[in-house]
Amino acid sequence: MKIISRLLLLACLLTSQSMIEGNAQSLKGQSVLVFSKTKGFRHSSIENGKQMFLEMAAQEKFKVDTTEDASIFNTKSLKKYDVVVFLSTTGDVLNEEQQNALIEFMQKGKSFLGIHAATDTEYDWPWFNKLVGAYFQNHPKPQQVTYINLDSTNISVSHWPGRFNRLEEIYNFKSMQPEGLHYVLAADENSYTGGTMPEFHPAAWCHSFGGGKAYYTALGHHPETYADPDFRKHILGALQWLVAE
Repeated sequence: MKIISRLLLLACLLTSQSMIEGNAQSLKGQSVLVFSKTKGFRHSSIENGKQMFLEMAAQEKFKVDTTEDASIFNTKSLKKYDVVVFLSTTGDVLNEEQQNALIEFMQKGKSFLGIHAATDTEYDWPWFNKLVGAYFQNHPKPQQVTYINLDSTNISVSHWPGRFNRLEEIYNFKSMQPEGLHYVLAADENSYTGGTMPEFHPAAWCHSFGGGKAYYTALGHHPETYADPDFRKHILGALQWLVAE
């Protein structure tokens, strides 16, 4: 109970009122770029993730492009997108010019969504560390974990109860950038083995950053996850939060 109390207290201290409100927003007409280039470990779930976005776009009437070509990160090409998704990217995937294009994209009030290994990306770029909110450090073997819903009013997690169990590869994080982050999910380290953040182990968060909005979820390791209705609601809700006025 003490750990849960600390989780809720810390979440409240770091939450602004504007972040608490997680109203649904139609994605119709929005344009999303799903980027999944890897220079390190490559998750077998990436193809499943791409398929999820394509199916979601068809259902919700938004546009989606998938690519692993980093040259798309230029001012002209990014202009047509509302959200850029880093889908389990790893390593140094953007050069300096491409990095500047992403910075400019955010400055124009656009949005970023990082999924799972997005935190295992661009370790030598401090701006990206602040954008995504943390860096991956390590993980124990995939196992059942109890997650704590820290904000049931946020559309990305409103479908989950206060506590729920999932099979997942649970990331331990380093270089956390807590200023301005609003945590919506946390892992209960008493429910599994191999956690290294016993006081507070965040698993999904969002914030305003660089002129736009950003959301990150550590969920999404297994290929079958991307067919799971609850996970799809999670990602759909994250997109809705990102495009909301």
